[in-house]
Amino acid sequence: MGDRPRRAQTVGDVMTTRVVTTSPDETVADAAAAMVRQKVGSALIMQGRFLAGILTERDVLRAAGSGSDLTSSPVSAWMTKDPEHASPETTIEEAAQLMLLHGFRHLPVLEGREVRGVVSLRDLAATRISRPAQRD
Repeated sequence: MGDRPRRAQTVGDVMTTRVVTTSPDETVADAAAAMVRQKVGSALIMQGRFLAGILTERDVLRAAGSGSDLTSSPVSAWMTKDPEHASPETTIEEAAQLMLLHGFRHLPVLEGREVRGVVSLRDLAATRISRPAQRD
């Protein structure tokens, strides 16, 4: 009855599919505004249908701190090119290990070469926190 092993939670279980996508030529200011509107901490930079990079809150902060005009600076100047990624089947532990090892907080989720979502360190941490039941 209760002897069946539990399946390990995967990135596909916790990722967000509310993804901001933009092109390499988009300005940092426009990408940041889209991130704020969607309440996400990263934007995926697409070259056609393929993932070319990722722009995160940290990248936007670095760009702002450089004194660059963010209304004319392209995301391609600040993004991480060809970022590490996970698949929906990647376990939460594997994703956390990858993120901590490389020091980033957002991980694109791809199935083959198709973008499926983004998982953040916050998403992974939330799986470990049990929340009390809501009361009316």
